[in-house]
Amino acid sequence: MDNNQISQLLMILLIFMIVLLMVLAGIYLFLRYRNIKLKQKMEENVNGTKNEPENAKAKTATYKEYTKQSIFDFMEFEKVIDNMIVQKSGFKYLMVVSCQGVNYDLMSENEKLGVEQGFIQFLNTIRHPIQIYTQTRTVNLENSIENYKKRVKATEEKLNRMKMNYEQMVKSGNYTEEQLQRAYFDLTKQTNLYEYGKDIVFNTEQMSLNKNVLNKQYFVIIPYYPDELGPNSFSIEEIENIAFSELYTRAQSIIRTLAACGVNGKIMDSNELVDLLYMAYNRDEAEVFGLDKILKMGYDELYSTAPDVFDKRMAMLNKQIEEEALKLAQSKIYEAKSEKQKRYETKQQSLEDIVDEVAKLILDQNENYVGKDIAVTAKEKIDEQTRQRKAQEEGGNQDVQKEKTTRGRKKSRAV
Repeated sequence: MDNNQISQLLMILLIFMIVLLMVLAGIYLFLRYRNIKLKQKMEENVNGTKNEPENAKAKTATYKEYTKQSIFDFMEFEKVIDNMIVQKSGFKYLMVVSCQGVNYDLMSENEKLGVEQGFIQFLNTIRHPIQIYTQTRTVNLENSIENYKKRVKATEEKLNRMKMNYEQMVKSGNYTEEQLQRAYFDLTKQTNLYEYGKDIVFNTEQMSLNKNVLNKQYFVIIPYYPDELGPNSFSIEEIENIAFSELYTRAQSIIRTLAACGVNGKIMDSNELVDLLYMAYNRDEAEVFGLDKILKMGYDELYSTAPDVFDKRMAMLNKQIEEEALKLAQSKIYEAKSEKQKRYETKQQSLEDIVDEVAKLILDQNENYVGKDIAVTAKEKIDEQTRQRKAQEEGGNQDVQKEKTTRGRKKSRAV
């Protein structure tokens, strides 16, 4: 290659480098110009927002108010009562049957055929609308882990006691070789049980960290409409009782027909229905805070309503009635006791007179045995004793009356 060719090649490279630099400079200027325009636009928007009048902001701002009624409309149910979900202010009642699924893929051909025939029979026996609902839940092993830890703790305490007993047996020297071997065997067995329990807890905790462990639960929802009764004058309580009876009959029929498929079912109670609804409306939160934790923390106590004023007055009136009735009962009991005590004291005071009369009657009846003179003398002594006693009683009553009079005069003087 001669010098002319080399100089031409260098010239081409130089021209290429100059063009490349010009292109890069153009791109840089374009990007810089674009950034400046974006900053100006943002500043204009900010200034425009600051200068916007308050009433214009009020016009553009929209607020959505949530009321009690709107929340109930969103939740699509009103309350849970008597193992039923009440919807639409009592125009619809629901009862739910929880079903335990069967592993269809692991069945033989005959078993699969039996399940299919049973399901066909189940469909043919339905005389009312139903809904099959499937709920997928993350397996929560927290309760199982707590139970395992408690049992492992008890096993560890028992193991420590057995270790101490075995060491004492070895040190005492009062046990035979056979007894020591038996104690060592029991100690080894308890040690293996403790190690096995710790492994179960560890593996279960590791499994609980896997959020992909899911469990499917199946439910059959059975509705009942009070409109099926036609025109009627039943009260709300009577309608609820009729709805419960009808839904319970339908649920039992479904449970019996599902049993032919090998599917076991049971009617869900009110607590289980609340848990089902809580899981449906709080799927994300339920994985962290279950319904049992929510109830223990008292979250349901954060919302409360004051009772009606007439209800308060009725409660106060009922309380006042109970207090007055209790006072009246206590006073009448005291009066009854006082009257009974007075009768007892009166009878006790007349006891001696009755004894004297009975003694004289005995003397009259036995006058022939003791002699007439002795009997007369004895009766005279009895009469004398009676007069002396009455005189003493009258004197005592007069002293008491005088003392009362003296005290009354002293009080009047003091006043």
